[in-house]
Amino acid sequence: MRIATWNVNSIRARAERVGGFLDRSDVDVLAIQELKCKDEQFPREVFESRGYEVAFHGLNQWNGVAIASRVGLEDVQLGFENVPGFGDEPAVEARAISALTGGVKVYSLYVPNGRELDHPHYTYKLEWLENLRLDARQQLDAEPEARIALCGDFNIAPEDEDVWDMAEFEGATHVSAPERDAFARLEEAGFRDVTRRFTPGPGVYTFWDYQNLSFPKKKGMRIDFVLGSPALQRAVSGARIDREERKGKGASDHAPVIADFDL
Repeated sequence: MRIATWNVNSIRARAERVGGFLDRSDVDVLAIQELKCKDEQFPREVFESRGYEVAFHGLNQWNGVAIASRVGLEDVQLGFENVPGFGDEPAVEARAISALTGGVKVYSLYVPNGRELDHPHYTYKLEWLENLRLDARQQLDAEPEARIALCGDFNIAPEDEDVWDMAEFEGATHVSAPERDAFARLEEAGFRDVTRRFTPGPGVYTFWDYQNLSFPKKKGMRIDFVLGSPALQRAVSGARIDREERKGKGASDHAPVIADFDL
């Protein structure tokens, strides 16, 4: 079974490229983030014309998540238990969706950015990650052999080698100790990154900003992951980052991360 995760940075702007990726990649399940559209604007025909079922959750021009599958799509759930909201009157954003597909519970997650270390969005990010951890751990406690994949844009670079220059990130989000601790707690809860041993760094990234020629200058960040439960960790057989999808006209600023499992 092949599972991929990709922050497409606008599904409508990237519809043709996403269709081409599906044609070439032979993925069974694609977790998608940053749709930037309402549900009624989602281009479902891109997926259905290729034999994929698709579930999506978009509220406005920001955020948005989806899961496309050609191996079944059941028990679709939006958010997770006790998912926090954001704002003066806290509203739950379109940042998490999950579904049972091919015997695996796949999440598509768009973790809050955090903005700045002293911003309320940063506190929100840490709370969001902790409540995700509690929900995921509860599922493993109930079913230790559950096949669960936490896929998405985590907006965290967990290791120093996951950014091109740590000095450039001094005092910034994505590399702060509390964020990295939150990521580590997810792994301690049983959900480990299944891709890194097949795509070792340094210099291996999944995101490159559009500004300042970041991609050709190799100024990237590794912030997109597939975190597998113990049962999936034992089944992983390979992984790669499709840098080709960051190239050319109309590319997202993220590249797909792809993991293979012998199930």
